[in-house]
Amino acid sequence: MVDLNALTRANADRWSNARPTRKAEAAKVALRLYKAKARYQAVERETGVPWPAIAVIHERESSQDWRGSLAQGDPWDRVSVHVPARRGPFASWEAAAIDALAKCPPFLARHKDWSVAAALTALETYNGLGYATRGMPSPYLWSGTDQYRAGKYVRDGVYDPGKVDPQLGCAALLIALMEIDPEISLARAKDAERPPVAGSAKPSLANPSKGSIGAFVVNLFKAILGRT
Repeated sequence: MVDLNALTRANADRWSNARPTRKAEAAKVALRLYKAKARYQAVERETGVPWPAIAVIHERESSQDWRGSLAQGDPWDRVSVHVPARRGPFASWEAAAIDALAKCPPFLARHKDWSVAAALTALETYNGLGYATRGMPSPYLWSGTDQYRAGKYVRDGVYDPGKVDPQLGCAALLIALMEIDPEISLARAKDAERPPVAGSAKPSLANPSKGSIGAFVVNLFKAILGRT
């Protein structure tokens, strides 16, 4: 069984050290997601899940295809066949998204801590903990950053260590979204940071590496996925 506290600490450290490796591509995708901000905010109002988290899930699950459910990318106007199966049909993409967040595991609508480390772990659990079980960074989060190199589940239960995930991960997309949305830097929120370990200079969420993307945008991330 995966220790979620340990996973949260690991994701916090990865964020602190992460550098984008496909920045231009991420900026292009993030702009497309940002243009749909109002639709994501409509789902946020019903579920409490921050709109940027909804946006990056939408990209990961269906490449922002509005015909695909947020749950797994299946058409929302039919009964789903992939996990979570037997959901729907729904009246709209928004209705399907609310169902995915509120009524399907891991029930992100019940998630209250949207500080950076907890948010990353929540997004990882949405995809599944198979990578954490292997002790490796999840491409669902880290593809498109230097925290991920290779390894992917090509289908349920089948892992290919040489396969590189072609999609951008949630963390890479969130970094790009922060650079686009001017409101993010104006939001006022506090993040539940981990206290530094006495006598240790190891980079962490509270003490990111000098010059890393974590040092540059950690405060912005607090705003985008924080709560006042």
